[in-house]
Amino acid sequence: MRLLTGMLTGFLMIVLCSGIPKTSSKNIQTYVSNYENVLGTSLQIKVFAASETDAAAAENNAMNEIDRLDHIISGYNQQSEFNRWMNAPQHPVFVSPELFEVLDLFDKWRIRTNGALDASAEVVGKLWKAAAKRNQIPTQAEIDQAVSLVKQPHYKLDAANHTVQRLDNVPLMLNSFAKSYIINKACNAALSSVNVSGIVLNIGGDIVIRGNHTEQVQISDPKADAENDAPISTVNLSNRAIATSGNYRRGELISGKWYSHIVDPRTGIPAENVISSTVISPNATDAGALATAFCVLTPEESARLAATFQGTEYLIITRNGKRIESNGWKNAEIAEVNNVKTEGVNNNNLSQKGAAWDPNYELLINLELAEIQGFRVHRPYVAVWVVDKNKKPVRNIALWYNKTRYLDDIHVWYDAYFQTFMDDHANISSTSSATRSPGKYTLKWDGKDDKGKLVNKGTYTIYIEAAREHGTHQLMEKQMDFSGIPKQITLEGNAEIASASLDYRKKP
Repeated sequence: MRLLTGMLTGFLMIVLCSGIPKTSSKNIQTYVSNYENVLGTSLQIKVFAASETDAAAAENNAMNEIDRLDHIISGYNQQSEFNRWMNAPQHPVFVSPELFEVLDLFDKWRIRTNGALDASAEVVGKLWKAAAKRNQIPTQAEIDQAVSLVKQPHYKLDAANHTVQRLDNVPLMLNSFAKSYIINKACNAALSSVNVSGIVLNIGGDIVIRGNHTEQVQISDPKADAENDAPISTVNLSNRAIATSGNYRRGELISGKWYSHIVDPRTGIPAENVISSTVISPNATDAGALATAFCVLTPEESARLAATFQGTEYLIITRNGKRIESNGWKNAEIAEVNNVKTEGVNNNNLSQKGAAWDPNYELLINLELAEIQGFRVHRPYVAVWVVDKNKKPVRNIALWYNKTRYLDDIHVWYDAYFQTFMDDHANISSTSSATRSPGKYTLKWDGKDDKGKLVNKGTYTIYIEAAREHGTHQLMEKQMDFSGIPKQITLEGNAEIASASLDYRKKP
């Protein structure tokens, strides 16, 4: 799909969010595009440009730069320069400026964090993944051996000759801040295009805002389990980067206990005391590195480290729910927003007398978009909404798209909601969160209608519609009774939605 032309910022996920002010320039419009399977996660790019042609050129520059850098520093692409260097004989090898810079940065961050960040943390990560497969935590001897491997030197940099020499066969991975490093360079490439005033690039929840634009960014609640849950904080950012790390989306389950994918390479143990760390910084690489390091360090160590970076603020959430902010966090934070959009939807079901929806219950809607292997793809148009027994719209839960003129491709949603949508061009903020796997989303219906009022108990129908430009159209619909009896339903997948499930449950 191409770029979205129009007044909407974000891929417009109508999900209990409110908007930000529209751009005041008459010559600049907002163009948005969304992808899956980019750097192992999802991507959203917003371009503020004078024309669709200018925006397309900027997007193309950004995506080409992402591809170029991915082929240099990716640990997952077996043909990347990084992997070729890893597999080369242990003698000095001339490397590209970008690979040399990232390896040099890892050396410096290892020193600055007293070993909390280390490219060889992959040794510990592999140990815990193997332990999860046998459903048994590693032995202390195995952990000690992994830590011993981490502590030895792994490569030698020669700045004069621009070479790097591998010193051992210990596995390395350039994950901690490589994504932020790539995002920053991709933004610079996009801004090199003509007639482009601003860029917002969000890859898996790490975001860079550049140019003449202020972006509202919501920070995901690490204890929430749905895309449209209320954020823990909302900030306004201009010419800044924001990164979030946490243990709530990726990790290993061993004997019923969750272990974070973020490990402390100094101890060989997964990080567990900090469940989410968000960092705002002028420099994207600093934001990404600090966000990961703060999940490993104590809050006191994090505060001392952050103080050495000018213009850097942070928000840390501990395992027991304690919220720890830097002194300047409040300067960026904005007042809480109303998380339910007010829309003029006629819901006849609400005019009938009956028992109200039990606020202790909710519906989780789990979606997995069909993955096209091997390359990035645009996200299909997807709409999720609820109707009452009279087929009247009750709640528009989510709408994901790239271009308004193709909204009629999701024609069932279009007939129900398009006029309301056109009457309310709300600008939706970006979201910073721990990195997700591509294509997997959870949404929530809290039993409220589009005006924020609880509906009556009873029978409603959940619609999930998906369409791809010049591609297929798919529609799922399921009638459910919401009267206080928990129920789980699995829906049959299709060409666009690989799997979906509905979980009507009591709130945890």
